[in-house]
Amino acid sequence: MSQAKVCLVIGAGDATGGAVARRFAREGYTVCATRRTLDKLHPLLEEIRALGGIVHGFGSDARKEDEVIALVEHIETQIGPIEVLVFNIGANSPSSILTETARRYTKMWEMACLAGFLTGREVAKRMVARPDAALDSAVGQGPHGVAHKGSIIFTGATASLRGSANFAGFSGGKMALRALAQSMARELWPLGVHVAHTIIDGAIDTEFIRTLFPERYALKAQDGILNPDHIADAYWMLHQQPRDAWTHELDLRPYIERF
Repeated sequence: MSQAKVCLVIGAGDATGGAVARRFAREGYTVCATRRTLDKLHPLLEEIRALGGIVHGFGSDARKEDEVIALVEHIETQIGPIEVLVFNIGANSPSSILTETARRYTKMWEMACLAGFLTGREVAKRMVARPDAALDSAVGQGPHGVAHKGSIIFTGATASLRGSANFAGFSGGKMALRALAQSMARELWPLGVHVAHTIIDGAIDTEFIRTLFPERYALKAQDGILNPDHIADAYWMLHQQPRDAWTHELDLRPYIERF
């Protein structure tokens, strides 16, 4: 098996996930990128390869335990040890509580939280089990010879902190994901695994915002919406932090966003 440093991005979409994949590929990581539909990954895969990066694409449903287990097993045995996991599934689908259905609510929770639990658990088991010298890591040994065995970063949102009207399902799932990240951090930090949670508070430069919210998108000229590449820079920074100064929660927002 190759000993390539692997960054696994669950939910490598057209904005944050894709930018994270490009950023880690630029740093020499072998990127494993997933979406539920493999065809939607092809533009990202072609872009990273054209820039000289190494990337593998997978069509995988992170809500399904058997698919997650198979994905992690394949990467660990056929590609290399997962040094970074970025969980980036959105699940934002606004709806009035008066018309919300149990099926939609459950699906949002599965996407926002259950999928994070499944992928986080499977990758954490691999990271914790590694010998201290198992990874040729960019961050290397921490204080007192304890290895930084890997980073797990969960992407959160404004809904991770407060439930707005018409976002009961999304906020429920994202708040649960935040609690999961806190619990994992308290258990896994002493074992050498850096677990972090980011709060992306604001509109992101995407086709979705450009098409449906043109007035908000117009703020791009004033740095009023988030640039996915700058979000990716923050994720890279989190992975580079020394163990004596780890960040658990990092919030990112444009300067014009109220909080």
